[in-house]
Amino acid sequence: MDIPNTPAVVGLYRYPIKGLSPEALAEVPLQAGGTAPFDRAYAIENGPGRFDPEQPAHVPKTNFLMLMRNERLATLTTRFDETDHSLTVFRAGKQVARGNLATPLGRRMIEQFFAAYMQADLRGPPRIVSAPGHSFSDVAAKCLHIVNLASVRELERIIGRPVDPLRFRPNVIVDGAEPWSEFGWIGKPLVIGDVRLEPFKRTQRCAATDVDPGSGQRDMAIPATLQRSFGHTDFGIYARVTADGTIKAGDPLIL
Repeated sequence: MDIPNTPAVVGLYRYPIKGLSPEALAEVPLQAGGTAPFDRAYAIENGPGRFDPEQPAHVPKTNFLMLMRNERLATLTTRFDETDHSLTVFRAGKQVARGNLATPLGRRMIEQFFAAYMQADLRGPPRIVSAPGHSFSDVAAKCLHIVNLASVRELERIIGRPVDPLRFRPNVIVDGAEPWSEFGWIGKPLVIGDVRLEPFKRTQRCAATDVDPGSGQRDMAIPATLQRSFGHTDFGIYARVTADGTIKAGDPLIL
């Protein structure tokens, strides 16, 4: 991949179902105070959960199936159709489940698949949950997660192996900035394309990043490596959207 002369967007992603596979996007329309459309719009509760669709509120990710503890999820590829909210699940390239998440029957079809496929990890029957406008992010704020590809390359240098940036579940991947410079963006206005952003928090990493997003193997110790090398486990930043607009691949990043 050619490195841009100035910081620019090289990848855009959303995760329609928390813990399941990313979807690459050419552009992302955004509204102030929101996140990428359909990003983490659904989650799968691991047994009886605390999420109330009638009064949606942020609850810890440990209530749901997620990569930190359930790495077998990474062996699946999913495709979400935002026009009717249908979800198709693939394993090794073959369709293994399909259901419309907007209907009780469709949700039940997907829940039955995960009840069998994730049986060893379940605390009770899995339940697909959602609420209009709610995002099951790891943080309570609606925001984007930004990863600097130069920092990924520095981590690769330390580990001595390629590191897939999708381990960090980014919404936006940028390149052309200095390694680790994204930590200095906290609290400063940021513009990507015609979208204004406000970075507000470094992302503290968990064991989910140890899981290869392609194979589902827990084959690295990224938080431990960060702690040993830098004295913290942070990688990537969260940013709030403060003005409407659209981010496209190739858009420059301006501080």
